[in-house]
Amino acid sequence: MRVAGILACALLAGCTKIGTTGSSQTGGGRHPWTRPHVLRIGFQVQPNTLNPLLSANTSEDNIDHFLFDNLVSIDEKGNEVPMLAAVVPTLENGGISKDGLTITYHLRKGLVWSDGYPLTSKDVKYSWSAILNPNNNVITQTGYSLVSSVDTPDDTTVIFHMKQKFSPAINTIFGESDSPYEIVPEHVLGKLHDINNVPFNSQPVTSGPFVLKEWVRGDHITLVPNDRYFLGKPKLDEIVAKFIPDENTELNQLRTHDIDWQFEASPEEYKELKTVPDLDVILQDRNEIENVQMNVKHPPLDDARVRQAIAYAVDTPKLVNDLTGGSGEVADQGLPPFMWAHANDVTRYGFDLAKARALLHEAGWIAGPDGTLAKNGQRLMLTIVYNVSNATRRAAVVQVQAMLKLVGIDVFVKAYQGGLLFATMGQGGILQNGRFDLAWTGWVAGVDPDQSSLYMCNAQPPHGNNTDFYCNPALDAAENAALTNFDIPARKKAYAQVEAILSRDVPTIAVWWPRQIQPVNPDFKGFTPNSVTETWNAYTWDI
Repeated sequence: MRVAGILACALLAGCTKIGTTGSSQTGGGRHPWTRPHVLRIGFQVQPNTLNPLLSANTSEDNIDHFLFDNLVSIDEKGNEVPMLAAVVPTLENGGISKDGLTITYHLRKGLVWSDGYPLTSKDVKYSWSAILNPNNNVITQTGYSLVSSVDTPDDTTVIFHMKQKFSPAINTIFGESDSPYEIVPEHVLGKLHDINNVPFNSQPVTSGPFVLKEWVRGDHITLVPNDRYFLGKPKLDEIVAKFIPDENTELNQLRTHDIDWQFEASPEEYKELKTVPDLDVILQDRNEIENVQMNVKHPPLDDARVRQAIAYAVDTPKLVNDLTGGSGEVADQGLPPFMWAHANDVTRYGFDLAKARALLHEAGWIAGPDGTLAKNGQRLMLTIVYNVSNATRRAAVVQVQAMLKLVGIDVFVKAYQGGLLFATMGQGGILQNGRFDLAWTGWVAGVDPDQSSLYMCNAQPPHGNNTDFYCNPALDAAENAALTNFDIPARKKAYAQVEAILSRDVPTIAVWWPRQIQPVNPDFKGFTPNSVTETWNAYTWDI
């Protein structure tokens, strides 16, 4: 991710600090616009809920991390760190059984919720059961559905019994997965039929370093320290999360020092951000992809030849050159090169209009008098969706529209607010409900290369994030081989098969691997994001 001031790149692998001024005031004091111990953050997407089990996007995930904790997190170097757990279960310490089917957590002693009620193993078991409750609008059950039962022999011991080996278990089940869930209080939610529309979702009882002071819908959330936090009272007196649904407005608020951190700026801003005085702009590699999703349930996208043609027609190097300002790298798969599971033997789709037209012709699509393709009297028209607040995606979809026009495909652009586009199925989410043909989106994956929640047949909504609605038994078999083996070379071989299949079937076009951009006030200290969540160590922050 990124980091502030002098702490940043010295601590983070793959980190670059660009166009920074640092805290250069005499005597090392703060800049005059900094509000001591008050951090102001700009978010494009405001949360639909503060219930971490209903989280559906990175903004919600990171706000949830201020309020709730995982069992296990990771630090800025990728090392596993116990949070609510006292130690990280491993094969070596016996926390993971030799057959991989039993995982035992020992919680820290003396944990309490913000209302003073003890946090125990019962909360962990309840949280697991809530994720599996079909009445709850969770976005994925990946990993959790592989748990057959949970034992709680005492208040600090939780034993997960697995249906099968699941190598990413520690980083998936209440860890830093691609859809991280935290523990919620059984004493508040345990007797409810569902948790979708309950007072807790806007007035939560928390376990994390902060508690909610106020939520002014459409404007801001204010958080204050949790005096009962098990790692000690946070250094910040207040966090103000401001909801600013336009990047130009966020940029202006950085210039005027009305915010101290713009959460996950898009590449469209990168060149200009580097010219803003008194600002640290941090880049860091992470397991992330910008892509064009294709809804394979919608004809003609159910035909792999049409999807391959679209891949040939989209000029990814031009998109990366025009839109990332040097912050992104042309991608050929979901797993970036620094990941140990990155595959080399994949199908690569260079920009080739002739191949695109030939594949479309082979699939029966013939150009009409105006150049638009048609088949059986039906014109080839697709709709591409994106989140309107993201300036880069706003520019990207227009370019994709023009590129596909060159091969005879008419594309209509439709914008949505991020809160609706990325919402769960039960919340009416556009992606989860399949109400699109093409979608420009991004995906921030977990610390493990596991992609099963994106592509396996059983991960289609509401059971996962497979919003391409793609299903291939061969892909499932390769994913299962990767997930049921703890041996890294064997897993790497399996992921090579996964990426080879995905690159051939093209349910998604990988466009670029981002280096996440985080513009921050140079006075912001302790900001050392891990590769999944920026806010994992917010209790150490200060300004």
